[in-house]
Amino acid sequence: MAFFDKPLDDLRAYRPQPEEPADFDAFWKQTLDAAAAAASEPESVPFDAGLATVEVRDVTFSGWAGQPIKAWLLLPRGRSGPLPAVVQYIGYNGGRGVPWEWLTWSAAGYAHLVVDNRGQGGGGKTTADTPDVAPEGHGSSSPGFLTRGIEDPAKHYYRRLVTDAVRAVDAVKALPEVDPTRVAVLGGSQGGGLALAVAGLRDDLAGAIADVPFLSHYRRASQITDEGPYSEIARYLKGHRFEVEDVMRTLSYFDATNFAARARCPGWFSVALMDKVCPPSTVFAAYHRYGGPAQIEVFPYNGHEGGAAYDTPRKLAALAEVLGPR
Repeated sequence: MAFFDKPLDDLRAYRPQPEEPADFDAFWKQTLDAAAAAASEPESVPFDAGLATVEVRDVTFSGWAGQPIKAWLLLPRGRSGPLPAVVQYIGYNGGRGVPWEWLTWSAAGYAHLVVDNRGQGGGGKTTADTPDVAPEGHGSSSPGFLTRGIEDPAKHYYRRLVTDAVRAVDAVKALPEVDPTRVAVLGGSQGGGLALAVAGLRDDLAGAIADVPFLSHYRRASQITDEGPYSEIARYLKGHRFEVEDVMRTLSYFDATNFAARARCPGWFSVALMDKVCPPSTVFAAYHRYGGPAQIEVFPYNGHEGGAAYDTPRKLAALAEVLGPR
């Protein structure tokens, strides 16, 4: 690996002109209002994970168009009342997986909701725990999710996934184990982009943590890296060479830079300067538009792994600051 994007001093000053559709807010209001109207109460059933200090519940809640979305809820045993909650979103091609891999935040004393990605992770099976039920005739795409339905923002895959992410917060607030006034969101890569989307679409979060976030500044990302998933855009446009501006317009409805501008809760970012999956300039583009108080941690010699587990103490401190006592 080597430095391939702008120098750090230039990144700290990088504020590109946003590509934001005029009806961005109306599009998302209509989308989320429709999802809320189709929603039912979340279901939560015990799951025997064989853990002595953590209780696990298998949660199903209503996402886009009322469709059922799976999640794990992990809770510290021996709690005395409702807990502050952390909602976690997962990276590209991942899913909620198995509960034994998500023990950090419940060990820290939080209720922890791990949200599945529709159609992506398989949970060790051949199909995802949450299937992606798409609109009829969503059109052509290159392999992967980033260009699925890309000819129309109303049919694009990320309209459904972002809606699921927003609805996950409604679901966790409705659970009796959770204090609904103290909820934060976090994620890395795609999960970081989803955390920024939710922070921009809600006004009731205590904080948002976005590590090396994906889904940001699509045009530049597709032009400076050959790594996936952004390479899916270039591959699609190689075969649809006259649709560049139409594609970029669709993607602008799902761009973390546009969501970030609407966020008001405190935000914590991380960026890795050798990250060719989510190039640093795309992360700084979202960071500089973030509407709430924000901090960014820079890892100069790391790739997409960023700070990995070594960055956990920073996140624990951030959550303690905004969520209060457990």
